[in-house]
Amino acid sequence: MQNLSKMKKEYIDLSHTIKDGEITYKGLPAPIICDYLSRKDSEANYEKGTSFQIGKIEMVSNTGTYIDCPFHRYEDGKDLSAIELNQLANLEGILIKVPYQQELAIGIEHFTGKQLRKKAVLVFTGWSNHWQTDQYFEDHPYLTAEAAEFLKENEVALVGIDSHNIDNTAKNTRPVHSILLKEEILIVEHLNNLESLEGLDFTFSAIPPKIEGFGTFPVRAFACMDE
Repeated sequence: MQNLSKMKKEYIDLSHTIKDGEITYKGLPAPIICDYLSRKDSEANYEKGTSFQIGKIEMVSNTGTYIDCPFHRYEDGKDLSAIELNQLANLEGILIKVPYQQELAIGIEHFTGKQLRKKAVLVFTGWSNHWQTDQYFEDHPYLTAEAAEFLKENEVALVGIDSHNIDNTAKNTRPVHSILLKEEILIVEHLNNLESLEGLDFTFSAIPPKIEGFGTFPVRAFACMDE
């Protein structure tokens, strides 16, 4: 057996950085990030030369790169505290490249003939290049309901996209969320840096805190490859 301690791994960060005042989803407030206890104020509590910072953040759960679990869509669905770690970490991944210049409505044809079962399916459109611009929120790439049904039938573990939403936000329906989350297929939106995965075999992880009563929360999404 190969000595795992000697195996080198490469990690690729697939998350956007959460910054004070940066809006993720148009119509939802930007995060407020500040000191709860500043280093200067903390100095009075410790010996000379010792200080600490305690930060404070106020934000909606749909901030940055985030994961959706069933409770986001269904009242009786599993919340973040009920999702097992094996649904979130070290998932065998597959990259599906559909440049947004080619197509906005991403259909079944992009997934047929591929080994998808139990995999994290990451849809690389290149839309993350528009992050923090007005264009990011308009006419973005999305999956069709038929594609979501196909992914469900192929028993994928998770579906991610580097776009504003996995559904078409020009309409008030959300079939992709409804189809996938009903089957406990997790969704990760606002991925970043997916171009770094082209041609690579990788595993995918997206870990949120274990929060009861939440269906969505930011994650540090990343891919891992053995060198």
